[in-house]
Amino acid sequence: MDHHVNNTIHCSVDSCAHHDAKNYCTLNEIKVGCCDCQPTSCRGTECASFQADAKGLK
Repeated sequence: MDHHVNNTIHCSVDSCAHHDAKNYCTLNEIKVGCCDCQPTSCRGTECASFQADAKGLK
């Protein structure tokens, strides 16, 4: 599968299928969601575009 790096989306989640080895995302855009009802820090948010890597953890 040919992935193109999106240099505007930085990502350090290497267990995601969209992760690039240079810590970027290969999606054109991502969706950000909430984990908490009223988030007050980044811990209360999530990348809703996350997809587990089919090959398992890298």
